[in-house]
Formats: sequence, C-alpha cells, structure tokens
Amino acid sequence: MDIHAHAMSERATTTTTDARVAQLESALAAAHEQLAAVTKERDQLRASHARLREELELLKRRIFVAKAERVDTAQLEMEFADKLRQLDALAGTVDGEDSEAQTDDGGGDDEKKKKKDKKKSTGRRDLRKLPLEEQRIELPDPLYEDLVAQGKAERAGFEESCKLGYQRGGMRRVVLARVKYQVKGADGETTIDTTPMPAETFPRSLAAPSLLAHIIMRKYGQGMPLFRIEDSFARDGCPVDRGTMCRWVEDAGATCGATVVHAARKEALATAFCIATDATGVLVQPIRTHEKVCQSCKRGHYFVHIADRDHVFFDYSEKETSRAVAAMFKGYSGYVQADAKSVYDVLFRPASEKPPDDDDGDGAVRHEIGCMAHCRRKFWEAAIARNVVAREALARIARIFDLDAGWRGKSPAQIKRLRDAHLRPHMEAFFAWAELELEKVRDQRGSLRSALGYAVRQKGALLRVLEDGRLVLDNNRSERALRGSIATGRKAWLFVGSDDHAESAGHLFSLIASCKLHGLDPETYLRDLFRVLAHWPRDRHLELAPKYWANTRAQLDPAELAREIGPLTVPPPLAAAPEQQGASNTAG
Repeated sequence: MDIHAHAMSERATTTTTDARVAQLESALAAAHEQLAAVTKERDQLRASHARLREELELLKRRIFVAKAERVDTAQLEMEFADKLRQLDALAGTVDGEDSEAQTDDGGGDDEKKKKKDKKKSTGRRDLRKLPLEEQRIELPDPLYEDLVAQGKAERAGFEESCKLGYQRGGMRRVVLARVKYQVKGADGETTIDTTPMPAETFPRSLAAPSLLAHIIMRKYGQGMPLFRIEDSFARDGCPVDRGTMCRWVEDAGATCGATVVHAARKEALATAFCIATDATGVLVQPIRTHEKVCQSCKRGHYFVHIADRDHVFFDYSEKETSRAVAAMFKGYSGYVQADAKSVYDVLFRPASEKPPDDDDGDGAVRHEIGCMAHCRRKFWEAAIARNVVAREALARIARIFDLDAGWRGKSPAQIKRLRDAHLRPHMEAFFAWAELELEKVRDQRGSLRSALGYAVRQKGALLRVLEDGRLVLDNNRSERALRGSIATGRKAWLFVGSDDHAESAGHLFSLIASCKLHGLDPETYLRDLFRVLAHWPRDRHLELAPKYWANTRAQLDPAELAREIGPLTVPPPLAAAPEQQGASNTAG
C-alpha cells in the first residue's frame, strides 16, 4: 500500500514538473519571440536613424557648404592605396598614368603628357593691344609749363599709362531715305515715284536688326527680364514697351525656328554620330480668361540636344513623356547619351517589344550611352556619412576619369585602343565589385543600395563608351547647356508667357548656344542673320546656321552687310556641301 502511494506520488510530481517545464519553455519561446521582435525593431530604428543622419548631412552640406559634389581625392588615394595599386597593375598602368602612351608614337607626345604648368604672372596687361576707342588725357604740370613758356625748360615727351573706361552706348535712329523721282510722261503729265522698300525679315517692325539682336541677347543670353530692359531703355531716353518687345522676340524665335533651326535639326538627325540630351522644368504663365480667376503657372519642360560639336537645340514640351521624347528623335539612328530617366527608354526599345498600337516606330536603331557623372553623384551622396563602400566607389571612379582625361587630344582610334588596354579593366572591375557589394545590402534601404543598384542596372550603358573613341564618359555638357541658358535665366524672368512663346524662346536659346559652341558672338550673329534672312534662298537656310556662318559671312559684301536695310548680293552656294562637312563629326 505504501509502495503504491509512493508511486502515485512520484507520478503526480513528474506530471507537475513536466507541466512546469512546458510552461517555462512556452514562456521562454515567447520571450525569444519578443526579443527577436524588439531586436528587429531596434535594427530598423537604427537603420532609419542612419538614413536620417545621411540625409541631414547631405542637406547641411548643400545648404551651408556648397552644392558642388567635391571630395578630397588625396584622402581617397591614401585610404584605398592598396586597392588602387592592384587595379593599376591589372590595367597595365602605373600611378594612374598610361604606360603604353609613354612609348606610343615613338615618344613624340612627351610634352602633351606632362602636366601643364601654371601660367606665370606677366604683370599688368598692355591695354594698347586691345581694339578700343582711345580717349587721350594730357596732364601738364603748371610750374614746369611756366618754365617752358620762359624758355628755361622744354617738353621731352610723355610717360603714358592706361586705364579701362566705359561710356554708355545706346540706341540710334536709322533713317531710311528712299529717293523720290519726278517723271514726265508722254502726255506731259508729271508723276512721282518712290524707290520701293527693300526686303526685310520683319517688315514694318519698329526694331532694326541690331536692336532686335540686342534685346534677344540681353533676355536669352544674359537672363535679363523684359521689364528691366524696358527700364534700361527708359533711362537712356528712348522707352520701349515690354509688351512690344515680347511680341518682337516671339516673332523672331518663330521665324528662326521655321528656317535656320529647322534646317540645322534636319542635318543633325541625318548625320549626327551622338546626341547628348537632358531636360529641366520651366514655369508657363496661364492664359488669361474672362472669369478673372487667379490661376497658378503650369509646368513645362525644355529638352537640350547637343549633336556632336555641330549644333545645340532646345526643344520645349508641355509634358516630359516618352511620346514627346520619341517625337524629338524620330528618324535618328546613332548613339544617344542621357541619364537613366525612364522617358528615354522608348528610344532604345527593340521593335519586338513595342506594343501593337505604337505608331511612333520609325525603324531607327539607337544605342544608349550612360553618364558616369550621374553614377558618381549617387555614391557621393552616400559618402557624405563617411560610408566606406561609397568612398571606395568614389576612389575607383576618380581613377577611371583620371585615366580617360590623360588621352584627350588624341585621335578616336588611339583613344579606343588605349581604353581597351587600360580603362576597360578598371571599369569591369568596378562593376564586378558593385555587384558583390549590392548583394550585401540588398535587404537594406538607403542611399548606398540606391547607388549600387544604379551602377549595376546601368552597366551596359556605361560600358558602351568603350565602343568608340568619340564617345565620352559623362553627360555634363548637356547639364552645362541647361544651366547656362535655362536654369540661370529663369531665376530672373521666372516664367514664359505661353507654350508658343516657350517654343519660340527655345529656338533663340538654340542659336545662342550654337554660337557659343562655334566661338561666335551671339549678338553679332543674330544681327547679321536678321539682316540677310529675307534675301536668302529657302533651300539654303543651312548655310546660315552657326556651324557654317563663318564661311558664309566671308562671301558676303561687308559694306552691304553693315547696312541695317537695303539690297544684298547673295553669293553662290558654299564650295563644300554641308552634308560633306558634317561627315567628320565628333561627339566630344
């Protein structure tokens, strides 16, 4: 009986112990789950805190330091010296210099490979060498002049020095004096005939070509709004209403767009090797209605297209869409360099991948060129918080740019050969490294994953620069064109008057930027263009484009061209056809 009771007691104790153990295990599992959830939440908060710190550092740098994406390259060289040394050995370069280039062409380019010495100061400039109107001021000494008058001294020349002065120019009155003739007829009656008015680009306009070119250059070349130009003219004593000037420039832009810009665009789409493009926004003033309701400005977009070293175009579009981009590049086959914005994907989409209802197909084949500067920008943003991986990426990209910069000035064939031998290993190693690093942070949100993802996705477009020596690593020239023409000016004039006005302004931006590309003075070019356009044959408008203007102007009569209005002798066509001149285009 005692044994049975003892056994029952042991079983009860065991049951209680098992229940307690199960209860404790359940509590421990719940604690582990809670700990895992808290740990996960902590990690998420830490990652969120790190991202906020990165954004804060980036904002502080852009607000209080500078917007430039600068980085201490010397510090990067020190941090990743071993890694860069290995890459240099892999690419056949030593200390970032081209070992093949040192022996290329028998060493005849040694001077080009040396770093340019800083310009030494030559002292004060000799202003006598400048083609300026001179105002001479003689400064005599009264005491010595008395001695000269008394015959006790004589003048021995002058000691001359120069200063730069300024005299305000202004408008002038252009008088058109058409001769009147008194003619006696056979019946004895006398009639009076007047010389007919010669052809003008803008008939019955109050503005002569020189004034119109001056207004356009101040508005679109210097970013000055029309109300300030109006105020300037009023202070000079010859007021011109801003509304009148607005109509002038819109008419001028539309005329240039239908003639010279149209001909230049047709040539660019037919012959260009590479077109670099980018876009920026612009505000458009709403059209006034009878309801007199206050409306906000809408947003339009300017696209810039740089066709090799030949032409620059600014196209206005109401919306930044794939359909608008496809219309701008319709009929063009070649390389297109742009950022990775999705609106450009339509240009490189194979015909087999286009939807059946897509009527924009033109049979053209285009190849995408990426921008290494955009790739670098994302790593720079991640490196603000001292991220080691992002800083290594900056060091690798810096070596790529340094190598390529050392081959500038060489022929495209030489650049292609040197890139294959030395630049290709660096770029392939960079993308292989980026793919490995992306796998490590694929599950982590933040600027580093974004930068690595951009580099990996754009690998094909970024490597395509190795296909031809005429291609360049970055698309900075498009951003410079937008910054110099649109971004700087819109801070002053704020908006454009309408969609039509924006389109006309784009044509004027195109001509001014093309003039700068070819070293022409935009105001002088526009004045001459408005002078000759009315006399020029319609099938030869391409000769008036900035690319060919120097050769065309050399054939004109200087005396006829100098006159604001009057007859003009049109020379024969240029000896070399524009199509042949454009065959040797380069993309740099």
